[in-house]
Amino acid sequence: MKQLHRKELFGWSVFNEERNLDFHSVLWVRPEGNVLIDPLPLSEHDSAHLRALGGAEYIVITNADHTRASWPLAQDNGAKLYGPAGDRDLIPFACDVWLDGDADIVPGLTAFHLAGSKTPGELALLLENDTLITGDLIRCHVGGELCLLPDAKLQDKNRAIASAKRMAALPGITTVLPGDGWPLFNNGGDALRRLAASFGDR
Repeated sequence: MKQLHRKELFGWSVFNEERNLDFHSVLWVRPEGNVLIDPLPLSEHDSAHLRALGGAEYIVITNADHTRASWPLAQDNGAKLYGPAGDRDLIPFACDVWLDGDADIVPGLTAFHLAGSKTPGELALLLENDTLITGDLIRCHVGGELCLLPDAKLQDKNRAIASAKRMAALPGITTVLPGDGWPLFNNGGDALRRLAASFGDR
C-alpha cells in the first residue's frame, strides 16, 4: 500500500480499462482499530502490509457497487462491517451496522448521505474534518478537477447536485479522495466549490 497525504493513511488502487481510470481504497491506521474504506482485493504484498499495520477492525462500504473485497476481508480480520442503509437490499451480505448518513462511525469519521446517485444510499465520509472520501457520485476523471457521475447513471440529477453542493459547503476540507479517478491531496475544497459553482442555481 502507498502512504497518502497523512502518515496514518494508506491506499491501494486498480486500473479499470473500461473507464480508463483508477479505483481506490483507503486504510486509516488508528490505535483504537484500523478502518478500511471500500477495500479492493489485496495483493500478497499489501495483505502482508495490512497485517503489519494491525489488520482491520472496521470496514466501511460507501455504496452497493463498492462491496469489492469487503466480505472476505471482514472474515479474515474479524472486522465489523458498516454499509449504507439505503443500499441494504442491494448488498449481498449483512452488515453489522447500517448507516443512514450524517452519523459518526468512529470518532473522527462521519458519514453523509449523498442523494440522487446511482444507488439510493450512497455515502461520503469526512475524516477528521479535512479529508473527504467519496464513493461514486463525486469523482475525478481529469487531474485536479472534480465531476459527477454521468447523467445516465444518476437516479435524480437535481438531488445529486444538491448533495455535491452540501459537501462543498463543509468547512475545512483540503483533500478529496474519490473512489474513482485522481486523488486531490491539496486544494480539494477549492475543487469542490468549483464543482458546486458549475451548477449555478440548480
